Amino acid sequence: MSRIALITGASSGIGKATATAFANNGINLILCGRRQDRLDSLQEQFSKKIEVTTLKFDVSNKVEVVNAINSLADEWKSVDILVNCAGNAHGLSPIQDGDTDDWDMMIDGNVQGLLYVSKAIIPGMVEREKGHIINLSSVAGKYTYANGAVYCASKAAVEALSEGMRLDLTQHGIKVTNIAPGAVETEFSLVRFKGDKKRAEKVYEGFDPLQPEDVADAILYAVNTPARVTIADIVLYAGVQSAPTVIHKKKHE
Repeated sequence: MSRIALITGASSGIGKATATAFANNGINLILCGRRQDRLDSLQEQFSKKIEVTTLKFDVSNKVEVVNAINSLADEWKSVDILVNCAGNAHGLSPIQDGDTDDWDMMIDGNVQGLLYVSKAIIPGMVEREKGHIINLSSVAGKYTYANGAVYCASKAAVEALSEGMRLDLTQHGIKVTNIAPGAVETEFSLVRFKGDKKRAEKVYEGFDPLQPEDVADAILYAVNTPARVTIADIVLYAGVQSAPTVIHKKKHE
């Protein structure tokens, strides 16, 4: 088989866009997510070009992660590229008003989930002395903003983990790339605002936000560089964005 990529959060947003970019470039796919119907639809779409299999699990559930990845057939176990894309944001409020259930979901998904999946894949990469790990951070992991302390902390953890992985794994021939997007128009705000569609839509009003495909292009570039090149860190902002919360929106006339 050609290169195999395992993508978490593959059923929507950046994960889905990355899967599409990889499929168009002949990279075989292990699509992971919680919504089997969406995974099945993508498998049907991509199987005309490449080999595809799917795994349904929640990254924050260690038992589910281990069981799902262990269930892979032998021909799928040599994962060349791991894209840790699954993650979430819940709530937007001052720390004193935060919902601890929201905190748990962000820490469990954004930090522990990344670790659980990585732990299941990295030993094989070390044994084969090759591989590439892509971690989806955020500009929120580099610059903390008001009302988002826990989300920012969870993404700062991804930044630290990417650096730590690189320090530990480069000697084993494994590349580690951290991708930190700014404002991307996905289901992100809809999840953060707990299904409030009107509030979510306002986040992207008045400017042209990044699209998932823009981030996928950066990921594809990183995984296609020669062996002599490691793309350690990529920050992507929307064209009118200069910081996580500084976006120069058009004024309503």
